[in-house]
Amino acid sequence: MKRREFIRNTSLGAIGTFFIPEFLRGMDWMNLDEGNQFRKLIVIQLSGGNDGLNTIIPFENDLYYNLRPQISISKNEVIKLNDELGLNPNMGEFHKLFKDGLVSIVNSVGYPNPNRSHFRSMDIWHTAVDSNQYSKSGWLGRYMDSYCSNSHSMLELDSQLSLALHGKERNGLALEQSDKLYKTLRDKYFRDVIETAESAELNEDNQGYLYKTLIQTNQSAKYLAETHTVKDNNLEFPQTGLGKKLAQVSQFIRSGFSTQVYYVSHNGFDSHVNQRKSQDKLLEDYSKSVSALVQSLEKSGDLELTLILTFSEFGRRVEENGSSGTDHGKANNLFLIGKNLKHPGIYNDGPDLSNLDDGDISYKVDFRNVYWDILNEWFGKDASKIISKSFTSLGILS
Repeated sequence: MKRREFIRNTSLGAIGTFFIPEFLRGMDWMNLDEGNQFRKLIVIQLSGGNDGLNTIIPFENDLYYNLRPQISISKNEVIKLNDELGLNPNMGEFHKLFKDGLVSIVNSVGYPNPNRSHFRSMDIWHTAVDSNQYSKSGWLGRYMDSYCSNSHSMLELDSQLSLALHGKERNGLALEQSDKLYKTLRDKYFRDVIETAESAELNEDNQGYLYKTLIQTNQSAKYLAETHTVKDNNLEFPQTGLGKKLAQVSQFIRSGFSTQVYYVSHNGFDSHVNQRKSQDKLLEDYSKSVSALVQSLEKSGDLELTLILTFSEFGRRVEENGSSGTDHGKANNLFLIGKNLKHPGIYNDGPDLSNLDDGDISYKVDFRNVYWDILNEWFGKDASKIISKSFTSLGILS
């Protein structure tokens, strides 16, 4: 099949090569026989700006209750973590992980000159640059450029790839289901070009790179779909969007995929109206789904080499709004979950509500410092190749 005919007959002719699905880009793909004895990172993004104050509650602080007369969580509701801070009452399963020494809570995480825009703040978290700088590559994508030889090193369980997994040389892969890639490539026109492309056609003048990518993708997808068996769940996960995604992550890890980073989003945290109802439900889903993931990996013996990072692009304002919700804020808490935590429990003091930054929680820990430690101490790589600003270790990971 000639290039013109291929482009005319396939959907690529209508939408242009810019919109080629992410899994067709940079597909120097899967070697699933490398074994599973390497450290892995699972990133869970709470999209929309999770309200950290109603997640980790300062139940002894009168300012919290004075500024939130409608949406505050009463002292007798919270699950107490220490004498000052407690957990949202819908996070009982997460509390069990906390009691087992598998959780480290880092408070007041943010960055200098914060931005309250969802898109801009998420870009800053994804790229790990200063708030007045811009980058087309993400921090995990740059890690992949420097230290990974395959695009399958990073998988996102979604239809689109987040900026965090975009590198300068290669991108990670967005994948919803392990067999969906191969099924997509069984489309008649994709199949025709895969089966009829000849080596003489494969040159830069006639978009040979696209033929090569399709062929390589097909070979990898076929191996994944027909040769490599993805293990079934070894326990029951919640039948929610997040639960199903984390069940797949567990399956991939337990099946021996040579993937270092898994990326998952949990959406819906933009709680401007009736926050308690929506956030409580989302946090309950998060708590149950993460607990199932940890139990599954513990059962299979894979938890020792797995670290889970949970973050949101910003917190919410301390004072509630007039609609029983909260508006976009600044600093927030994040969670690290795993068996290699130097400081399990609550890593640092809760936010200082008497010293706010224009009505918001002031940041005390730069989120890039957490990334720095993940790169240096978890993956054992040179973080200075990835993060332009240098940091001193937080001493939180081993």
